[in-house]
Amino acid sequence: LMFALSLLLGTTITITSNHWIMAWAGLEINTLSILPLIAKSHHPRAIEAATKYFMTQAAASALVLFSSMTNAWHTGQWDITQMTHTTSCLILTSAIAMKLGMVPFHFWFPEVLQGSPIITGLILSTIMKLPPIALLYMTSHSLNPTLLTLMAIMSAALGGWMGLNQTQIRKILAFSSISHLGWMAIIIPFSPKLTMLNFYLYVLMTSAIFLTMNTVKVLKLSTLMTSWTKAPALNTMLLLTLLSLAGLPPLTGFLPKWLIIQELTKQNMAPTAIIISLLSLLGLFFYLRLAYCATITLPPHTTNHMKQWHTYKPTSTLIAISIVMSIMLLPISPMIPTIL
Repeated sequence: LMFALSLLLGTTITITSNHWIMAWAGLEINTLSILPLIAKSHHPRAIEAATKYFMTQAAASALVLFSSMTNAWHTGQWDITQMTHTTSCLILTSAIAMKLGMVPFHFWFPEVLQGSPIITGLILSTIMKLPPIALLYMTSHSLNPTLLTLMAIMSAALGGWMGLNQTQIRKILAFSSISHLGWMAIIIPFSPKLTMLNFYLYVLMTSAIFLTMNTVKVLKLSTLMTSWTKAPALNTMLLLTLLSLAGLPPLTGFLPKWLIIQELTKQNMAPTAIIISLLSLLGLFFYLRLAYCATITLPPHTTNHMKQWHTYKPTSTLIAISIVMSIMLLPISPMIPTIL
């Protein structure tokens, strides 16, 4: 409970701060409070994950501090929104990319997610991404659009390609997170609110998937194949949530992709929009593989696993709400232009 509270405290400090030192302190509190949650199981893999996480986040925090100090040195401003010095902006972009796990600083993220328990993995993929995304949102007007676009396309490409041959579900979700970050980064110089919308919907869909995996107690594709006997209804909804995360219409996940492509074409970046859309097809392949393993591999199939017992444990309300929202939010799209 103490670590969870300090996690929320760190996130809140970073999001609400105007001063760079406060934002940095919030990021540090966040990092230190998630480490015990990663290393909780005392498995060598978990300890390794915690160490990798600590090293990368410490380096990223140092870069955040360095970029803000350089900016303050040149302009006399400690305000987050007054990031005007060019070199500071470049250093900050790389620091936030390292915090988020964007390409080319993505190597730590799949490893850390694979070594963590499922619920800690959920926290790492959702809440821990919020402070860096908030910093990106506040400084979006002064960052270099070319650099962000380049990193975004590389993230979408690598997230798709490296997820193709994975069998561990947490690693697949880590690569899916990297490719989604590409979609968020590509639009932030032009429409930061759209990035936030994409982030919120991504958090919603990922939470639904992680919580379902936690309920069914599944970590690998081979065990996912036999899990449909445990909770058939939940697995059917998992199929739809995975397709939503892939961005297929008429599900929720199509909404941010549609709006982002529309905004990119308005900015005369149609080729970029085409490239990132084609790269999201790579992600669609492994989502379809997950969906296929979750529900369509009905008997007779050749896996030599024991069948799981059907559990009559009722599904939690949180999972039900998040799955329904992950599937059915597309009709709210006429409201979005009024918010943006």
